[in-house]
This record gives sequence, structure tokens and C-alpha cells, in this order.
Amino acid sequence: MNLENTIPAPEEQFNEQQPVENNLSDPTLEQIAEKQQDEQPPKPEVSAVHKYADLSLPELLLEFDRLLNQEDSAELLKNGELLKSFFYKGLRKERGEELISELPLILTDGIEDEEFVETLQEVPVPIAKDDPETPLLYAEEENAFKRMYGKYKSVRAEYAKLQEHQKEQNLRVKQTIIEELKVLLEKQEDLNHTFPEFRALQMRWKEVGPVPIANTKDIWDTYQHFVEKFYDYVKINNELRDLDFKKNLEQKMLLCEKAEELLLEPSILPAFQKLQKLHEEWRESGPVAREHREQVWDRFKAATSAINKKHQDYFEEQKEAQKKNLEEKSALCEKVEEIAGMEAGDANEWNKRSKEVENLQKLWRAIGFASKKENQKVYDRFRAACNKFYDTKRQFYSQFKQSMQANYDRKIALCEQAEALQNSDEWRKTSDLFINLQRQWKETGPVSRKQSDQIWKRFRTACDAFFENKAKHFNSVDENYEENLKKKEALLKEIRNYSPSTIGTENLNALKEFQRRWAEIGFVPIKEKERIHSAYSQALDTIFTALRNNDGERKLSKFKRRIDDMHANGKPERAFRSEREKLLYKFRQMESDIALWENNMGFFAKSKNAESMIADMERKIALAKEELLLIEEKIKMMDKKLE
Repeated sequence: MNLENTIPAPEEQFNEQQPVENNLSDPTLEQIAEKQQDEQPPKPEVSAVHKYADLSLPELLLEFDRLLNQEDSAELLKNGELLKSFFYKGLRKERGEELISELPLILTDGIEDEEFVETLQEVPVPIAKDDPETPLLYAEEENAFKRMYGKYKSVRAEYAKLQEHQKEQNLRVKQTIIEELKVLLEKQEDLNHTFPEFRALQMRWKEVGPVPIANTKDIWDTYQHFVEKFYDYVKINNELRDLDFKKNLEQKMLLCEKAEELLLEPSILPAFQKLQKLHEEWRESGPVAREHREQVWDRFKAATSAINKKHQDYFEEQKEAQKKNLEEKSALCEKVEEIAGMEAGDANEWNKRSKEVENLQKLWRAIGFASKKENQKVYDRFRAACNKFYDTKRQFYSQFKQSMQANYDRKIALCEQAEALQNSDEWRKTSDLFINLQRQWKETGPVSRKQSDQIWKRFRTACDAFFENKAKHFNSVDENYEENLKKKEALLKEIRNYSPSTIGTENLNALKEFQRRWAEIGFVPIKEKERIHSAYSQALDTIFTALRNNDGERKLSKFKRRIDDMHANGKPERAFRSEREKLLYKFRQMESDIALWENNMGFFAKSKNAESMIADMERKIALAKEELLLIEEKIKMMDKKLE
């Protein structure tokens, strides 16, 4: 409110006690003062804010009960709403509910910011939990608090009723004083009698409290009218008038000094509130000599204008800050809405997005309030987006649990099949069946961690039992493998003399043919087994190494050209990160496959008939490990681009 536009000029007033009119749409100064005094019960003290912040729920209930049972209800009226705020804040905390925004209990110079008082009732953003069936905690304490709060509301209503009744009484008293002023103006007595009576009526007027807001202006205008008539029509002697003017001038000069001191106040809100009280005192003070009126009024008005300017600037800054806060909060809403609208394929992706939402909630808590008009709207929008995300997440995990239970049932069935086959002596047929069971086990999705180890041990035990029986059987077979040894020696020589072709498919077909022929030859004498197998592996490794080096360098060169093209074409960082995530996922999947293959080799490690299978598996594992190194190099290339 611009006070420069609310104070009449000196020529428009007799004793500067005219009612203050506002050229804008704001209330008059006396209305502001009346409203600030009587709108609400007394505000909470600073010490109470800090004291209640450290109390537990039971302690808050005891404190509320103590205030309700006191004869003097002043402390209860000051702290009732504050107790409510801290109780529900503590209740949410005990129930494990995170808050989107922590209330900043900050007081400036012992006077609360209006924004702080209004935001005590703001409902915090609920952070949804994964488990929707969590029992309601502290229900008994909450019901007890609600009963106490009902009693407090009754006390508060009674307090408001008494305040209104007192204002009506004050109105009647002021009307009586005005009637006495009328009678005083009609008296034809000596001035020495009428002037003390007039002063006594003025003192009584000042001592009377506020009246209903609807009557404030009319009663003040009427009173001022008769005061002016008294000064206009009563023939006051010059000496008494001069003394009165002198005393009034001293009082107004003191008010000017106090107004100028308010310019040094660090906080504009308390300074502006104090200025309203100074204007009350200015209106209540009497007139000064005409030669001093304009000078003293200009001084007081100058200080008022400066404070009003600071007050206006403060609220302009607040509007800009609130506008910026609204923009930032709207941007966060868009991000959460975008995340809530995405589809996630697995638990890892859900966890990643949950982290993103939690980080956005932290950013929300760090942003101040928007305007009163927009703050609730943007808050509701953000809360709705968060709730949508967590509702979808709960649905996913509900289905995920059902899926894990179905996987558990399938793995139980695989265990039962393996246990039924573990004593079979149809070695080739049953080996194929076990390999098929192991493939199905791998393709079956995950089960809960609690059940995973137990069911895996059961399946592994059945597999081990069969392959151990198979190994014992073939270890007892005594055959002549000399001819097979000669064939493998000849094939080994052929492998060593092989020259790789420039055509990749020809090399691959040749290697497959070597492996097929080696496997068809069969077993060799046990004393030659390790030697011939080692020579065979080394010969193939030599070919594979040459082929892999050429192929790996070609693939890395091709990949490097691809990411260079992406970078040159201005692809966003998100595209690079998406590509990196795919490589990382493939790397982890291949690691898992290698671990499973190495584990499977243990099932038939002692079987003579499994020699070719072991060789193939070792070759497969070696190729996979080479592929792992290639993927790792690609990831390093991506990391350098993202730096």
C-alpha cells in the first residue's frame, strides 16, 4: 500500500487527525491497525516454536492438555495452531511418511512473516510407499489430539465472541463521548471549565479500544468533526493554545524521529507495521501552530514515503521470486509427469526412475513458495504426478511378485524332473534331457532372494548326481583308443597347417568342420588325453586369436566411426547414454552366461564321452570373454565422449 497517497495534505487538515483515505484499493491505516490487532488470537512466541519442535507426540499431547486446563487461556490461544502443526508433522514422521516440504520455522526479529503463518497449514506432499497395506500407526494419539483440538476450537470461538462483544461496548462508549462533546459545544461556560473537560474526553477516547470494523470510519469521522468544531468555535486564549501547540509540536517531532529511525530497520515488514502505529499516534496528537504544520508534516510524510517505497519494492521482489519459483516448480511437474508416463521393463529400471523422482522431490523442497493463487495448483499438480508414478510402480511390483511366484513354480517342476532322471543309465539321452533342463532353468525368470539359493541347490544336486554316475560308468570302460589318437594327430597337423581366408564365413565354416571331425573321432588313451587336448586347444586358439584380432580391430574401428558420426551430427547426450546403457546391459548378460557355462562344465567334467562337449564349451567361453573385452573397449570410448 502506498502511504503517500493515503495522508491528506496540511491544508486539508486542522490537527492532522483526519481519516486516512487510500487512492488505491487498500483499507485505511486505522482499518489496517484494527484488523492486525483483532483478526486472530495472539501469535505463537518464538520460544514456543523451538520448544515444540523437540517434543514427541505424547509430550505434545501432555502440553496441549496442560494449556486446556489452565484458567488463563491466553497461552492456549497463542500456541493452539502451532501445536497442531507440530503434532501432525510428527505423526507423519512416525508413520514413515516423507514430506515434500519442511516448514521453515524462521522468525525475523521476533515477528513472524505473514507468509510463514499462512503456510503452517499447508499440507505436505505425500511420498507414496511401495506397500499400500501398511497399518495406520498412532491412531489412538491422533484421536486424542482431535478431541483436544475440538475443545481448543470452542475456546477460540468464545474468545472471538468476547472480542466482538467488547468492540460493540467500545462503540457505545465512543458514541457516548461524542454526545458529551456535543453538549460541551453548547455550554456557555468559562473556557477554564470547558477546556479541561474537552481534554478529559480526548483522553477517554484514546483509552477506549477498537470498534467493529464496519463502524470504524464513521465513528472516527463524527468524532473528528466535533473536535474540529471545538477548536473552531471555542475562544481559547492564546497562552493556553500556544502551550498546547508547543506540546503537540514536540510530540510530532518525536514521531518524525521514530519514523526516520524505521528506515534503518533491516526487515521491512516489522518497520511497516510499526509505521502504522506511528500514524495512529500522529492522528491522536493535537494540532500545531500554522507556521509549523507544513514543515513537520512534510518531514513525517517524507519518512513515510521512503518506508512505503521499500515496502513496495519488497513485495515486488517477492512477486518476482514467486514467479521464478512457479516456473521452476512447473518444470519439475513436467519432468515427473514425463517419468510417470514412461513404461519400465524391469525392477532395475523402476529403481532408477524412483531415484530420479526422489531427486526431483528434493529439488521441490529446496524451492520457495509460488504466489497464493498458484501455489496450491502447482502443488496439486506435482502431488498428482508423484502419486501416478508410485501407483504405477505398485502395480508393477504386484505383477512382478506374481511373476516370481510363477517362476518359482516352474523351477520346482524342473527340480522334480531332474530328480526323476538322476538315476537313469541312458547316458546320451539323459544327458540331452539334462542339458535341456538347464536351458529351461536359465530361460526361467528370477525368484525371490529368499528362495533362490535353496531351489538352486536342489536342482544342482540332482544334476550332479546324474553326471557323477555317468563319469563313474565311463571311467570303467577300457577300450583301445590308439587309432583315435592317430586320427587326432593327423587332424591336429591339418589344423596347424590351415591358412585363414580373407572371407570370414569360410574361416568360420572351416573351424566348425575341424571341431565336428575332432568330436566324431572319439576318445584317446587316458595318458595321452591331456596332451592331445592341449595341443588341439592351442592350435585352435592360434587361429582364433588371429581371426579375433582382425575382427576385433575392424569392429572397434567401425564403432569409433559410428560414435564420431553421432557426435558430429549433434546427437544429444541422452542418445550417448542410451547407447552406453545397452552396451553395459549386454556386458552384464554375457558375464552371467559365462558363469553359467563354467558351472555347467562341472556337471560332466569327469565324463570321457563329454570331452568334445568340454572343448566346445571352452571355445564358447573363450569367444565370449573376447567379446567382453571388445564391449569394455566400446564402453571406454563412450565414456571419453561423455566427459
